[in-house]
Amino acid sequence: MVKIYNSDLETNQLKVVEKIEKGCWINMTNPTEQEIKDICKKTKIAEDFVRYSLDYEEKARIDGEEEDGTILFIIDVPIIEKENNTEIYSTMPLGIIVVRDDYFITVSLKSNLVIEYFEKKKLKTLSTYKKSRFLFQIMYSNASHYLTYLKQINKETEIAESILKTSMKNRELLKLLSLEKSLVYFTTSLKSNELVMEKTLRGKILKLYEEDGDILEDAIVENKQAIEMSKIYSDILNGTMDAYASIISNNLNGVMKFLTSITIILAIPTLIASLWGMNVPVPFQHNPYGFIILSLICILVTLIAILLLKKRDLLD
Repeated sequence: MVKIYNSDLETNQLKVVEKIEKGCWINMTNPTEQEIKDICKKTKIAEDFVRYSLDYEEKARIDGEEEDGTILFIIDVPIIEKENNTEIYSTMPLGIIVVRDDYFITVSLKSNLVIEYFEKKKLKTLSTYKKSRFLFQIMYSNASHYLTYLKQINKETEIAESILKTSMKNRELLKLLSLEKSLVYFTTSLKSNELVMEKTLRGKILKLYEEDGDILEDAIVENKQAIEMSKIYSDILNGTMDAYASIISNNLNGVMKFLTSITIILAIPTLIASLWGMNVPVPFQHNPYGFIILSLICILVTLIAILLLKKRDLLD
């Protein structure tokens, strides 16, 4: 899908346009082969720039053609994916192509909140023809969305922990494992994004204006904060998972200990009954109260075994 936007020079109002014109923003979401060819032909850029952005495994980086001034920025953006009716936090590449001073192109495999934020006109100061500023605004918005997702992950972790305190369910443990994996993805992507932003800040890739540079610096600060939060939450989650693993192991040991003690207690009357059930002469076999005597002996020996096991803390 391809959408073309342009900002009014006087009001800065974002509007949808039908044709590609100078200063416009072209947003490509999971484009078809024909759409890729058409856009690349009209904007005179290499198709590889678009295809790089559609590679799910592509890492955050900067690439450019010195001849015509076309620059490709790839950053990782946070997304929520559905897997077996469960929401999983992950990341995917977002390609931003600055085509000389003519066009601004964004390319992604799926719709994401970072681009939707601009499409829904939530930013009043958006100007599609100010390409450096637009790029830095996307980077800032991206870092802010990471912080939002990290807070959501922290809340979900707290909910899972509260459930695990009363009941050790596999579902909640798997949820914590999924969140731990998401934090690893986030940390890796945030560090890659930081390298891209710092390289851009040096001013050798794209011309920096003082006002625009402030936005990029704010984006770097937000990104660093997201990295720190991701590390803290990851450390807490690792500690929590280790603690619950120990608790589960300890509970299992307690259950095994209890079952072993019960087995010993039940074996005592069984042993006595087996001995007196043999076809050999045994005490009390001619006594009319033999059954009562043997029952009392079983109860007595069993009580002694219970007291001994309890004294050794084997029946807690």
